[in-house]
Amino acid sequence: MSSTETHDADANGTPGFLPGFVLRDAVEPDLPTIVTIYNAIIPGRMVTADLEPVTVESRRPWFVAHQNPMRPLWVAVDPHGTVAAWLSFDTFYPRAAYDGSAMLAIYVAESHRRRGLGRALLQTAIGRAPQLGLHTLLGYIFGHNEPSLRLFDSFHFKRWGHLPCVAVLDGVERDLIITGRRLTS
Repeated sequence: MSSTETHDADANGTPGFLPGFVLRDAVEPDLPTIVTIYNAIIPGRMVTADLEPVTVESRRPWFVAHQNPMRPLWVAVDPHGTVAAWLSFDTFYPRAAYDGSAMLAIYVAESHRRRGLGRALLQTAIGRAPQLGLHTLLGYIFGHNEPSLRLFDSFHFKRWGHLPCVAVLDGVERDLIITGRRLTS
């Protein structure tokens, strides 16, 4: 996908994606909803290390960085035209030798959870990653986030790293698990 690419989406959604949903590159008007989905996750202390809500303005540089076609930010739009989830390909480490590796971030609106949307996003990311020049995908997942660990495990991500007690959330030390998957072309 690219920002200028159009899709043959019909009433059933984007071909090859979850029926009824359209998968597309995020555009500027999506940013407030992306931030709302992200901020709704923060109080649960299970997905992100942010402890306070972020602002649209504070996320603007991150959004601009994802206008790079090799590090896209995708949104899944439900049949009513609402952004229901998003996925970003984030730079793993800003050195040229690591350009073929990216960290994935997946966030689903509470109203759309447990419907297969995170699974569909991850599956699509794995399938399209080689077109983005990627050979390795990573997930940084808190050790107590069992649903995300199970999701990545189900797509053959392996646990490549375990950083014990590196995060403190409300006075509780939390582990970070680094999951990874090498892709074949």
